[in-house]
Amino acid sequence: MTSTKWTSQDVDAAFERYPKAVRDQLRAVRTLVLDTAREMDGVGPLTETLKWGEPAYLTEATGAGSTIRLGWSKAWPERAAIYFNCKTTLLASFRAAFPDTFQFEGDRAILLPLDRPIPDAPLKLCIGLALTYHQRKVRA
Repeated sequence: MTSTKWTSQDVDAAFERYPKAVRDQLRAVRTLVLDTAREMDGVGPLTETLKWGEPAYLTEATGAGSTIRLGWSKAWPERAAIYFNCKTTLLASFRAAFPDTFQFEGDRAILLPLDRPIPDAPLKLCIGLALTYHQRKVRA
């Protein structure tokens, strides 16, 4: 079985399929993910790819973190979503740290209302925890 390698054009096309407000919100989150990865020791370069047709960010080079995927659902049309692996403790940590800052979807996503600014500092902390999730598990 071969794996598909997605190009930046494929990822750009995925962003273009979203409504403008969602696209703008998710592109801002993408920038935050990439900036956070560059600023953190041990994360290494991110792989930007598609998972389930949505932009996803992996720490393939170092294995330091857990996948972050950006999406939107017609079930939640007024919110963009940042998905995390539901088999991790990430969402429980986010919920404990930021109970009044974010809306959550179960143990898999932070939901960002499209009519409000992104809470950059708290979201950056969540992204950093995801990008270093496996590093912390190894040290524990």
